[in-house]
Amino acid sequence: MPVKVIAKIIVGVMGGGHVDAHQEEMAYRLGRLIAARGWVLLNGGRRAGVMEASARGACEAGGLTVGVLPDDDDRHQSPYIQIPILTGMGSARNYINALSSHVLVACPGGAGTVSEVALALKHGRPVVLLDFDLRATFPAYAASGQLQWAETPEAAVKAIQNRLPAMPGGE
Repeated sequence: MPVKVIAKIIVGVMGGGHVDAHQEEMAYRLGRLIAARGWVLLNGGRRAGVMEASARGACEAGGLTVGVLPDDDDRHQSPYIQIPILTGMGSARNYINALSSHVLVACPGGAGTVSEVALALKHGRPVVLLDFDLRATFPAYAASGQLQWAETPEAAVKAIQNRLPAMPGGE
C-alpha cells in the first residue's frame, strides 16, 4: 500500500550574519512563529546573525530546521540546525536556499541576502521583506504582490499564510 506523504511548507529565512540585537530578536521570533505553524525553517545554517537566531527560535519551539551551508564541513554550523546540508559551493548555495523554499522571508542583510531575494523572485517564489525594504529595488515584483513588506514577524507570518493556497502543501 502506498504511503501518503504530507508535504511540509518550507520557509526560507535569509538575512545577514552580522545584525544588531533588534534584528536578531525579530529573527528569533520569526523562527518560533514558523515552528508553531508546523512549517520547516530553512536558512544558511551558520552560527551567526539571522541564521543562528531564526534557527534557535524554531528549534526551541519544537520545529524542524534545515541549514544549507556554503562549506564542505560543519565547523561553522549553528547548533540549532537539525539537518545540515554541506554544499562546498560558497555563495552558489544561494540558489539552493531560494529554490528549496516555498516562500522566502528576507531579514536585513547584505549582497548575499539580496541575491537570494532576486533568485527567489526570478523563479516565482513569494518573498516577504521583514523590516528590510527592497521594494524600490524590485518595483515590478512589489507591484504584482510577489514581493511584500512586513514590519513585524507576526505580519510576515500573516503574509505567508495569505499565500498558502497558492503554495505546495497549502490549504
